[in-house]
Amino acid sequence: MGARKRVVSSETSDAQNLKTGEKSTKSANSREDEEFKLAPPKSSQIFAIFAIFAIPYSSLFFVHYKIEEELKRLILINALLSLAGFFVTLFMIPVASRFVLRRNLFGYDINKKGTAQGSIKVPESLGIVVGIVFLVLAILFQHFNFTADSNWLVEYNAALASICFMILLGFVDDVLDIPWRVKLLLPSFTALPLLMAYAGHTTIVIPKPLIRYVGLEVLDLGWIYKLYMGMLAVFCTNSINIHAGINGLEVGQTIVIACAILIHNVMQIGASTDPEYKQAHAFSIYLVQPLLATSLALLSYNCETLLIFFAPQGLNFLLSLPQLSGYVHCPRHRLPRFDPQTRLLTGTNDGTLVNLSLRLLGRMSEKSLCIFLLAFQYNYY
Repeated sequence: MGARKRVVSSETSDAQNLKTGEKSTKSANSREDEEFKLAPPKSSQIFAIFAIFAIPYSSLFFVHYKIEEELKRLILINALLSLAGFFVTLFMIPVASRFVLRRNLFGYDINKKGTAQGSIKVPESLGIVVGIVFLVLAILFQHFNFTADSNWLVEYNAALASICFMILLGFVDDVLDIPWRVKLLLPSFTALPLLMAYAGHTTIVIPKPLIRYVGLEVLDLGWIYKLYMGMLAVFCTNSINIHAGINGLEVGQTIVIACAILIHNVMQIGASTDPEYKQAHAFSIYLVQPLLATSLALLSYNCETLLIFFAPQGLNFLLSLPQLSGYVHCPRHRLPRFDPQTRLLTGTNDGTLVNLSLRLLGRMSEKSLCIFLLAFQYNYY
């Protein structure tokens, strides 16, 4: 990367050096742009993934359930905005990739070490593109849905504030490399706007297998409910980060979870007659549809070896506990071992679901392993 030369001899020499520095910087940037070739998005694969979700979702939404016209109109407007966000994200990712590479925000694919692909610079901090587009979509949707006296406006803005803080945290982590012990706690602070604005019920539904032991179907937690929600926010954010290590797995989890949430919300809206209950699930749809669209755009650049919830997450968390608690040595990267000759991954003794799958099923390619793990999560839902 070119750097500007600064020589303090005279104004003329300074101006000449400044021009020379600008030229060298531009030429260096142009060379980097020529060297950096982002693989084209996998449009056909993304369309197939979307069809798997869209068919049951559309069937429930348009055919199986009778949803009020006004509510249906708002959900469709949100879906159209999300579709626009998909194409904007698809366009912005290559643009942002060049900028982060110029600022040396890149890494190398550890699972390709020893091959030509292992020496390619992989741009980091591209989640900022997805986050910004998502926030813009969510803010624009307020024009169509919320008024000054809307019941859900405070919660909606609080959710956007929490998401904004979380995006900032992710970008800061990429730049400053925050230690894990700090990273585990920071999501609890980012969830504060949402927790402080929450004024709803404080009850939880007891899972059916535990009802005979608890003696209750619904338990009122009182003020502990907000503490529980804060801990849940910490778990949800870090569970995605921990169950990772291969290309496409993290964003793939997000897509699987988002699809499950959307289908669940439509089923609850269609089966309920309580207007407030329907609005609560519609509130979730308004936030998750843009998340799904922008995540699909990111996956299109990341669904193979390219440049760039809770059974699987819970199982991975349990497998990770001995290393996370310090009883067993925990390396910085708990990734499987890559063989450059066979180009296959081999499981290590580190306690992650990725390594456990490889130890049980044998050596696999990165793509096959990612598909298996996402299929496992999809089948659970």
